[in-house]
Amino acid sequence: MTIHNEAVLILDFGGQYSQLIARRVRDLNVYCEIKSYKTPVEEIQKAGYKGIIFTGGPNSAYASGAPGCDKEIFELGVPILGICYGAQLMAYKLGGRVEPSTVKEYGKTPVEFDLSSGLFHGVEQTSVCWMSHTDKIVALPEGFTARAHSRACPVAAMENAEKRLYGVQFHPEVEHTVQGNEYLKNFLYRVCGCSGDWRMDAFTAETVRQIKERVGDKKVLCALSGGVDSSVAAVLVHKAIGKNLTCIFVDHGLLRKDEGDQVEQVFRRQFDMNLIRVNAQERFLSRLAGVSEPEAKRKIIGEEFIRVFEEEAKRLGHMDYLCQGTIYPDVVESGVGEAAVIKSHHNVGGLPEDIGFTGLVEPLRDLFKDEVRRVGLELGIPEFLVFRQPFPGPGLAIRVLGDITEAKLDLLREADAIFREEIATAGLDRQINQYFAVLTGMQSVGVMGDGRTYDFTVALRGVTTTDFMTADWARIPYDVLAKVSNRIINEVSGINRIVYDITSKPPATIEWE
Repeated sequence: MTIHNEAVLILDFGGQYSQLIARRVRDLNVYCEIKSYKTPVEEIQKAGYKGIIFTGGPNSAYASGAPGCDKEIFELGVPILGICYGAQLMAYKLGGRVEPSTVKEYGKTPVEFDLSSGLFHGVEQTSVCWMSHTDKIVALPEGFTARAHSRACPVAAMENAEKRLYGVQFHPEVEHTVQGNEYLKNFLYRVCGCSGDWRMDAFTAETVRQIKERVGDKKVLCALSGGVDSSVAAVLVHKAIGKNLTCIFVDHGLLRKDEGDQVEQVFRRQFDMNLIRVNAQERFLSRLAGVSEPEAKRKIIGEEFIRVFEEEAKRLGHMDYLCQGTIYPDVVESGVGEAAVIKSHHNVGGLPEDIGFTGLVEPLRDLFKDEVRRVGLELGIPEFLVFRQPFPGPGLAIRVLGDITEAKLDLLREADAIFREEIATAGLDRQINQYFAVLTGMQSVGVMGDGRTYDFTVALRGVTTTDFMTADWARIPYDVLAKVSNRIINEVSGINRIVYDITSKPPATIEWE
């Protein structure tokens, strides 16, 4: 279910910044889609894209088996911008020459631009760009002209203005390229002729209209987790069909402090939704008793969720549609690249086919996370829910290391609540992309008062990231960490040591399990 009068295609060649390119294009109010480089030219032509962007990639364009494209794509008459590997591939396919560079370029690099190019209209003649390449274009294809250079790279940009084909060796999408947004804007508006009609308010109104038209007076069932994706999807559908939507909220007892009550209050009282809260804490904990292995925990929770949801769905009788909070990164991760990647826990964990839905309603499948948040605010969902911390499907089960008990969960809930409260008080809650507490399986000796203690160690984790694929540990001020540590030790009986995780991703993952 999409709304866009014009669209740009991001053709993915395995670059680490593919989604970031799409984000930058969306930020410039142009709708775009990411598709694999294997997409047939006929399909691309039929879609009627206003422009195409080739992403970077880890390969050499001249290498055997490297990701490529049909030469016919350059004859479609559609403007193309090649970025890094994408530029090299364009040069190679059109008869130019690409070779290994004797001087590699990585990081911030001064680049000199030829301002007669439409791609560089209105920018500074010399600017810093982000380079990351081991190959370089050494001979241009026929009809192309070099439009930028650096000290080590004679073709930092090239163009065939007549055919509207452009290539840049640097990455305009990363923030380290000082005028990157201007280069992309010039391509989208001056070269492709985009008008920039991608707006969230238009998306919201049109999506509600489309849901009404598609669903009519039929009934929709939604698995509501209280996370931003499922919450925004539920409110969009509710605005369209009202009481014909029923939401099932499975409280598995692995939520953060007061979370279940907050979800119920917002959706039952504020939005007057049909909400069924299933209190299944004992059921989940009994199945998890004695289980320590992380993947076993995930599997048990996923299976039990399906059973609970299926039981509740059958009690309600026939439902026509299932609403899911699928967002665009889910779609991309499932269908782009050399091999399909299926997320281990999706919005509803993989529901059985025999429940009998006519189809899916996925109103957010065109949006990135921050776009979903903007829609959520527009719909009147409270900020604390819209900006809720990312939370894994298995919940606190994978933040309690080792076996799970109600007592351990209670300790972690209190410690985690204190940490989140102090981060918010310090005004860091929008700067740190994810932060949480982990109850390690380790106990250690401590001294409290005049007595010896042998209690649990809590690890605090905070990361900064743009895409959650890589992440750096957050430099939380020492005074904030000290306050968090003092409060947890003094207010949560059973914890006597606090440590802070200073490992980035990679080599670590964001979650501990």
